[in-house]
Amino acid sequence: MLKRLRVKFVALNMATVAVVLAVVFTAICVLDYQQSLAQVNGALDATLAHADPFGKGEPEEGADPAADAPPEDDFSPRDVPQGPEEADGEPQAAGQTGPRPPRIGGGREAAVPVAAYAIEDGALVELPTITTASIDDDVLSAAAAAVAELPDGNGSLPSLGLYYAKRTAGGATRLAFADMSAANGWMRLALTLAGVGVLALGAFFVISLFFSRWALKPVAEAWERQRQFVADASHDLKTPLTVILANAAIVAEHPERTVASQRQWLESTAHEAKSMQGLVNDLLELAKIDEAQVSDVIAAPSETVDVSDVVESELLQMESVAFEAGVALHEDVAAGVRVSGNASQLQRAVKTLLDNAIKYAGAGESVSVTLEVIKRDAVLTVHNTGTPISADDLPHIFDRFYRADKVRNRDDVGGHGLGLAIADAIVRDHGGTLSAVSTEDSGTAFTLTLPRVR
Repeated sequence: MLKRLRVKFVALNMATVAVVLAVVFTAICVLDYQQSLAQVNGALDATLAHADPFGKGEPEEGADPAADAPPEDDFSPRDVPQGPEEADGEPQAAGQTGPRPPRIGGGREAAVPVAAYAIEDGALVELPTITTASIDDDVLSAAAAAVAELPDGNGSLPSLGLYYAKRTAGGATRLAFADMSAANGWMRLALTLAGVGVLALGAFFVISLFFSRWALKPVAEAWERQRQFVADASHDLKTPLTVILANAAIVAEHPERTVASQRQWLESTAHEAKSMQGLVNDLLELAKIDEAQVSDVIAAPSETVDVSDVVESELLQMESVAFEAGVALHEDVAAGVRVSGNASQLQRAVKTLLDNAIKYAGAGESVSVTLEVIKRDAVLTVHNTGTPISADDLPHIFDRFYRADKVRNRDDVGGHGLGLAIADAIVRDHGGTLSAVSTEDSGTAFTLTLPRVR
């Protein structure tokens, strides 16, 4: 079960990260494409905006602009003026007319190569002063024919791999073209981000495996405790049920006998039934405390409890028990120590500690009970001499159904191993702590600490 839960945990994390990376990387590529496209369109617009109308000046007054408009069915390129180099390949001398190269420096973005043309007498004429790129004649003819039917503005010709800008003013038409690769930087960026995404997912997969073990460790521990809890509860219920059924079978085999003659089996049945009742009540008590802790609601109502009176009352009840067990009982209880909580629950916790100390002290030993105020806390210490708790058992004494005296029969000391677990849950529910120390020399001491009310 835990393995499947771990697989689901890792798969869910990986799917979430993959979706987030895909969305983020897609947004980056879209923004990069839009920025590149805006740069291309800006270059096309700037080229046409700064172009002299075909290098011919303003149209003469009274001239018919429509007369200069080119026919729409002839777009064969004319002789293209020389570029920035002469036929022998040498650059033009300074001061010669010709196309200006793109400007660089000053924080400007890289210039986009643009080919600019004017339509004169049905033919395309290159505008050398603003052209920074060239187009093959067949591609240029196809592009001009395709743009002729389109309105002024910017657009693209995917089949020819060109972006275009078209402007018509005073009967004159100017065209500017840029290669579509100028806005395809997002493709290289997408490949780079894809590689980064794969590496990131691989790294996150390794991290998820590690954190899945760490995150599910409390679940595994809780699952193990629950499994042990069910096994122990079943064992403790199985024994009295077996005895009750056996007693019932014996009584049923002799219906002719009187109740008095079978009193032994009936008393044994009643004893085991009471044992089961006590176990069920303890389980219900733990369930109530657990429910309160899960819902972050303190089970104890906000009432002031005089712990001094609680301890004195329980000591009075335990005097006879200690006397019968041959245990000397000593007390040093400060008066007027008050805490906030539930009196009956605190009484049960104190009784559990006293009963446990007397029970395990043994004849001829002693139990000392001390209640004092240390700083802002009420501190109850229950100390007993005698056989100490082993170092292996000490970390588990507050576990449910745990009994350090595994070799003894349950009836020797009574209980189901839930007393200290309930006491610890009650103390934690009141915002306090319960701890234990045990050594061969000094014996065993349980320390209960609760926030004091002044």
